[in-house]
Amino acid sequence: MSLKVLKFGGSSLADAEHFRSVAEIVKSDPARRYVVASAPGKRMSGDSKVTDLLYKCYALACDDEDITEVFDEIKARYNSIIEELGIELDLTEAYEKIRFSMLHNSGRDYVASRGEYLNAMILAKYLGFDFIDAKKVVFFNEDGTFNAERTNDVMRDALSTREYAVIPGFYGSMPNGTIKTFSRGGSDITGSIVARAASATLYENWTDVSGFLMADPRIIDNPKPIKTITYKELRELSYMGATVLHEDAIFPVRYSKIPINIRNTNSPDDKGTFIVPETDEISDYIITGIAGKTGFSNITIEKAMMNSELGLGRKVLQVLEENNVSFEHFPSGIDTMTVVVSTKALQDKRADVLAGICKNINPDNVFVEENLALVAIVGRGMVKAKGTAARIFVALAEAGVNIRMIDQGSSELNIIVGVDANDYVTALNAIYKEFVK
Repeated sequence: MSLKVLKFGGSSLADAEHFRSVAEIVKSDPARRYVVASAPGKRMSGDSKVTDLLYKCYALACDDEDITEVFDEIKARYNSIIEELGIELDLTEAYEKIRFSMLHNSGRDYVASRGEYLNAMILAKYLGFDFIDAKKVVFFNEDGTFNAERTNDVMRDALSTREYAVIPGFYGSMPNGTIKTFSRGGSDITGSIVARAASATLYENWTDVSGFLMADPRIIDNPKPIKTITYKELRELSYMGATVLHEDAIFPVRYSKIPINIRNTNSPDDKGTFIVPETDEISDYIITGIAGKTGFSNITIEKAMMNSELGLGRKVLQVLEENNVSFEHFPSGIDTMTVVVSTKALQDKRADVLAGICKNINPDNVFVEENLALVAIVGRGMVKAKGTAARIFVALAEAGVNIRMIDQGSSELNIIVGVDANDYVTALNAIYKEFVK
């Protein structure tokens, strides 16, 4: 039997008009039983997200300043939705509790979570669904990490007694009962958690775009949409900057092999992008997508006979660990080793890291190169495809882009090239043109 879990982003629940569209989508298919709601997003250019208003309000409260004007603006957003939808719902008690909590320093996580909490209450009332408070079914450990198994057990039991329900995204509770929020993309994660607990046949993630695009539309003019992408491909692209779906949201559904469908609330007839465990579907192109980031540095280490020195790599990484700097990539040669790290993470620890490397391995030379950008070319069609790397290198050379680093995973799923940050946009366009246009 088909069972679908739906998550709607802030742009999909920004006002009463969008609520009506969401209700039409949900009610059009009886298999759409569980809905995860985000806080109201921007209604227009220059508007504010409710979560941002909540943060602003809390900051004023912490500075002992008057919160009345901003808090009234928050209440007006929700009251206008309720009034325009014509539903009987009085949130006065909830507003007063939130206001009291703000004035008594309840914490940023609690305050931020109220955007989803109130919106989910309204949506549940409008749909005629049960409301499940996320703090009662989503749990974190003492150290703030997500408690996946307890959450799955409790969430599954809660859903089993409710045929239809709305759950607010973004937050859960700590062992002491206080509210804890997920990081960026929290509602996506909640939707994935609910899908796993419900043993859903499909997780529909509704937003304001019709699925994934093959490249960033801010850089590539009118990039092609991606019809189908695997979990592995999505993780590679998300990690390198693709922002349609937060990478952490993949794992709960990946665990249960539940497909995800990215859909557009404003164009509900569009099929969007399907994210699947694996597929035999042949893509129109060798690559699935291109993504990238700027803001990286290379730490290059040179030492004669490096390849025969036991434990050298471990000693280098130990220095990074001791300085709380994670590495992105680790390409190496016979007598050279390069560690790619975030420039920001290295910024205040550069001297300590270099001194630690010199102490641990006594290199012939060690130096840092900054202003690096990484570009990831990802695609299951690249596996065993002949000449893919050559086409990338030729395209970059013809565009006048110098390659500063090359790294290819053993799975052949992706090739990552490092280029000067000033060549980042040129590199993306050159690669996209080579494989797609």
